[in-house]
Order: sequence, then structure tokens, then C-alpha cells
Amino acid sequence: MYKLRKLIKKFFSPVTIMFVPHGRTKVYGIKIPFFLICFFICCWLIFNIYVFSIAVNTVEYYQMKKQFLFVMNKFNELKSTIVSLKHAEAEFKRIFSLKSKKEILESINFQPSGDIDIEELKRQAEKTAETVSEIKKFLAEQQDIYKSTPIGWPVKGEITSNFGKRQNPKYGYEEIHTGIDISVPSGTEVKATADGIVVFSGYQGRNGNVVVIKHGYGFTTVYAHNKQNLVSVGQKVKRGDVIAISGSTGFTTGPHLHYEVWKNNLPVNPLSYLKEDF
Repeated sequence: MYKLRKLIKKFFSPVTIMFVPHGRTKVYGIKIPFFLICFFICCWLIFNIYVFSIAVNTVEYYQMKKQFLFVMNKFNELKSTIVSLKHAEAEFKRIFSLKSKKEILESINFQPSGDIDIEELKRQAEKTAETVSEIKKFLAEQQDIYKSTPIGWPVKGEITSNFGKRQNPKYGYEEIHTGIDISVPSGTEVKATADGIVVFSGYQGRNGNVVVIKHGYGFTTVYAHNKQNLVSVGQKVKRGDVIAISGSTGFTTGPHLHYEVWKNNLPVNPLSYLKEDF
């Protein structure tokens, strides 16, 4: 008990702090209770600890903010890629829900650690996007081939002379028939069987009025014995466009259309191209 009272007395006892100015003989002194000095020291320590913690938290805050902005930037890039993939996925679902190859090509319009690896996810998404791009490029090329391939009948009628060897219907000698003859009434509309550009439109001796269309990918079609040609050289046409009116000009035994398909400048049998799909 005595020691406690002594300690308390010492704790409240004053401490003299001396100030000695240079060049003066007078000395200044102030008395401050010991406990007050201890109190100021504690406050100073607490204040310094508080300032230090704020500094640490500020540094951590800016580091976290920087990391957050980086992640958000990557996330936005990834989100943009995913949106593109979703659009591509929807387009492909629509395309491949169609029943035939013809409809598909005609309809093409030119997305356990608990940690998310943004970079890996982005690489996977970009790889998928490249694959989608390659598929779209392939389909676009297939669409161009489809548009350039003669498909269907230039006129609806009866085939009266097939491709290959035959006897000339007018003079009786044997010859190679490089196309097919389709019997139709004079004045029937003749339609292009593929997209292309007209490279000849005029009169050509025994073939009468002739239209020749170059389609690309090695394909060319010929329409002969027309009563009237309705297209001119250099004109672009699409499948189904009316290019001539059928007749019997040139050497013929009656009104019909002589139709040829060329592949790499050589005549081939048009029969396999008369179907509406391929």
C-alpha cells in the first residue's frame, strides 16, 4: 500500500523543464506534472500510428484501384468479344435451321480455384472468334460459288435433243451436240441460271441471236436461237433475271432454246445443272 501511494505521488509530482537561451545568463524553467508528459508522449505515439496507417491504406487503395481498372478494361474487351460471338452464334443457328444447302447459301448475310483468368478467357474467346471468322469466310466463298453455279431451267419445256452425239435434225449428219434443246413456244421468257456478266449478245450465224454469260469459278452459259436478246455486253445479271425472248432464229426446225453450260471453257452436260439444288 505504501509503495502504491509512493508511486502515485511520484506520478503526479512535477518535472521541471529548463530552457537556456544562448548568450544569456537568465534561465527559464517550467514545471509540468509527470503524468502530463506521459500523456503527451502517448498522444504523439497514437497520432503517428494513425498517420502511418492512413498512408498504408492510401497506398493499398490506389493499388487496388489500379488493379480494378485493369480488370474492368479486360472485362470490357472480353464482353465485346462475347457479344460478337453471341451474334455469330445466333446467325449460325438461324442459317443451319434451314432445310437445304440452297436455303443456307441464299440466306447468308455478310460469339475450380475460384479465380477467373481473364487473359486465358480472352485468348479462348479470340480463338473462337477467329474460328467463327474462318467459318463465315468459308460460307461466303461457298455462297459465291453457289451464285456462280448454273442451277435450274432457263425455260420450262421439254428436252427434244440431249447433250452428246446426235443426228442433225435438219440435215441428218452426225454431230456433237454441245448443249440441250428445250422446246418452248416462241415468245417465252429466257432466264439466267446464275449470277454473272454478259460477255456476248448478238447474232451468230446458225445459232441466231445468242446470249453468253460468264459467271466466275469457271462457269459460262449460252442461250441461243432467241427471238430477241434483252441484255447487252457488260451488263450484270442475277439468277432468274430475264435475258431474252425465245424464238427460232438461225438454223432450227422450230421454236426452242439451245442451252449450254461450259466449265473451264469446255462444254459439259447441262442436265446435272437443271435441278433446283446441288
